[in-house]
Amino acid sequence: MMKSFHVAAAALILSLGVGSLAQAQSGPTPQEQMACRSDAGKLCAEHIGKPPQMNACLKANKTKLSDGCRKVVESRGG
Repeated sequence: MMKSFHVAAAALILSLGVGSLAQAQSGPTPQEQMACRSDAGKLCAEHIGKPPQMNACLKANKTKLSDGCRKVVESRGG
């Protein structure tokens, strides 16, 4: 269970970095990662290791995201 949690976090880190070139270069902050870690694992676990699909899944589930994660996704172009 913990291993899949770390894999989900890694996939989330990659997927959040694809919003724009400047944002991709800087990557998500640790705070952004923590804000979406739980949502990514609950709503988009099947997309672990597939950054474009994870990003699309988070965007598609924006209404179900926690407030913090929703703000991260929106700030990254979602």
